[in-house]
Formats: sequence, structure tokens, C-alpha cells
Amino acid sequence: MIPTMVGRLDTAERRHKQTSKRHEQEDNFERRKPHNYRDNNKSSERQHRRHNSNSDDDDRRKRPRNDRRDNSRHQGRSDSDHVWGTKDSSSSEKKPDAKKEEPNFETTGKLAEDTNTFNGVVIKYSEPAEARKPKRRWRLYPFKGEKQLPVLHIHRQSGYLLGRDRKVADIPIDHPSCSKQHAALQYRLVSAKKDRRRVRCIRPYIIDLESANGTYVNNQRIDSKKYVELMEKDVVKFGFSSREYVLLHEHSTDSGDDDSLAEDDPNEESNAD
Repeated sequence: MIPTMVGRLDTAERRHKQTSKRHEQEDNFERRKPHNYRDNNKSSERQHRRHNSNSDDDDRRKRPRNDRRDNSRHQGRSDSDHVWGTKDSSSSEKKPDAKKEEPNFETTGKLAEDTNTFNGVVIKYSEPAEARKPKRRWRLYPFKGEKQLPVLHIHRQSGYLLGRDRKVADIPIDHPSCSKQHAALQYRLVSAKKDRRRVRCIRPYIIDLESANGTYVNNQRIDSKKYVELMEKDVVKFGFSSREYVLLHEHSTDSGDDDSLAEDDPNEESNAD
């Protein structure tokens, strides 16, 4: 019995040594294996990932370079290099050129006021292009109630400014209800009809300069900034003043011809019936 047990133990120990030696050899062999030989699948996956990452990096590096080239190419391109029929973002965004404003050499604003001043006062009224000095000797006969005041001769110039400001007024009106520049008496060259023909004549007009209390012709208030023709023997009043101005001329008592008629109107043909 005993020798058999000893023999079994010896064989078991031998087998154990053989298996342990075999395991050591396998471990050594595994250690000696190269990296590619140990795990081909894992290494292939890693190589694939590295390849993809390298390609992505290359794309990223190429993109800005290509953009820069394109931008420099577009910047250096002139209109003559443009090929018709191709899309060009820069040309589509261009706006049409606005018309250049021509220079205006006329006086405006404060400069215009400076050119229409007298005695340091800005004149509200300017004479029109058709202003003319009258040939007929017109007069204003002022009355205060029943009392007649000195006659005003108003034929020596083409226009007269009436108002309370004596610095600029040609005919002063001292009543407090009148404005500083109340109205203007203006002679104008207009067309008139005489003996079935059109002739040009110089006629008196009056215009209210937006006064506070108005201008009256034959007790009728006239519109502001509008010319109203005056006839012989018309009565003019200003504001609430009691003074009345009667318009007459040197031949008012005579039945002579109207010497204010200047000449035939060349723009009108004679109407002969």
C-alpha cells in the first residue's frame, strides 16, 4: 500500500511541475510576441481611428486655406474680369447710384434775410417781377372823421410799405392796432382790355402782410398775402384805426383817357368784330 501511494505522489508532483513549466513557457512566449501579433483586431481598429482623425485634421487645415484663396481671388478681381452669365454676390448687392444734387447758389434762410434788410430790420415783403413805377400820379387822401389830413403822393416809386415801424415803413400808421409791417401798396404791369383789344397797363394793388387786425377795402376785409386791385375812389382802412384813405389821381375830376395804359400787349391778338 505504502509504495503505491508514494508512486502516485511522485507522478502527481511530476505532472504539476510539467504543467507549471508549460504555463511558464506560454507566459514567456506571450511576452515575447510583438504588439501586432498579440491583438490584430484591436490594432486594426486603432489604426482606422487614427486614419480618420488624420483625415479630419487635414480637412480642417485645408478649409481655411481654400477660403483665403477664394477671398483673395475675389478681392483682386476687377469688373473687367467678370464673366457675364455667372453669379456674383458682390454685383447683386450693389445699389444703384443716387443722382448727385446740383449746387444751389440762391440765397436761403438767414442769408436771404440779410439781403432783404433795411435799417437792421428784416423786410417781410419783396416786390414781384412785374413791379413797375406808375405813369399816372396816384394820391391817397387821408381823413380822420370829417377832418382832411395832408395828401400822400404815391407815384414816385413802384411800391410802398405801410406799418407802425417807422424805420422801414414808407407810409407810417401809428395806430396801436396796426402791425409793424401791416400792408404794401404795389404797382404791377398787367393785361387789361380797352376798346376791344388787350393792352398792358400799370395798376395799383394792395396786399395784406398777415397783419393781426387786417386790411379793409370799402369796409371789406381782404385776404392776407393776396393782391387786391384798387380802383379809383376806393377807401382803404388798416386795423381798428378810424383813418380812411381815399385813392384818387390827378385826372380824377376829368373825363380824359386812362393814361396808365402803356402799350399793346404783344402776346394777345386784337379782337376785331
